[in-house]
Amino acid sequence: MAKNPHRPLSAVEMQRRTALAAFLDTCSEDALIEEVLLPLFRQLGFHRITAAGHRDKALEYGKDIWMRYTLPTQHFLYFGIQVKRGKLDATGKPRAGNANIAEIHNQALMMLAHEIFDPETNPRVLVDHAFIVAGEEITKAARNWLGNALDAAKRSQIMFMDRDDILNQFVVTNLPLPVGVLPSATPSGGTAEAPF
Repeated sequence: MAKNPHRPLSAVEMQRRTALAAFLDTCSEDALIEEVLLPLFRQLGFHRITAAGHRDKALEYGKDIWMRYTLPTQHFLYFGIQVKRGKLDATGKPRAGNANIAEIHNQALMMLAHEIFDPETNPRVLVDHAFIVAGEEITKAARNWLGNALDAAKRSQIMFMDRDDILNQFVVTNLPLPVGVLPSATPSGGTAEAPF
C-alpha cells in the first residue's frame, strides 16, 4: 500500500526533506531527473522508466522521461513526463530560471501526440497521461492557463507534480538522499527518531 505523502512528517523526515530541498535549490535539470525523479518513480511502482536525456533533445518530442505502470489486470498505462527545474508560471515574460506555461503547453501536446516504442511489449503506443513536473512551484495561474488551453479530453490526461509533491513523496517512500546531500545533524538529544 502506498504511503500517504500528506501525513504529518516526523522530525527526522523533516530533516531529510530540508536536505533534499537544499539539493533541489542548486541541482541541474538532469540531476533532478536522474538523482531524484527516476529513483522516486521506480519506488512508486513504475516500470521501464526511460529518460530521454538532454543530449537527445531532438528525439524527446516533449518527453524528458517515459514510463509505464502495470494495472492489477496486467494492462499497461504509459506516462510521459516533462521536467522543468524552476518555477512554472503564466506571466508573459518569465524570470530567468522560470518556464512559461505556454512552452509547456506545446511540449504537452507533442508528448500526447507522439508514439513511443516499448521494446518489452513491441507495440508503438501513445502516452495515456502526461506529468508536468517542476523543481519549484507550479502556480495556480499556470495550472488554470493550461487547463483552459487544452480541450477536455487532453485536460484529463495532464497531471502536475511540483516541489512539495516531490519532497513529500521522496521522504515518505524512505529513499536514500542523492549522493552529496548530507542530512542535517540529528536533533538535540543525540538519537534519531524512527521515520514513521
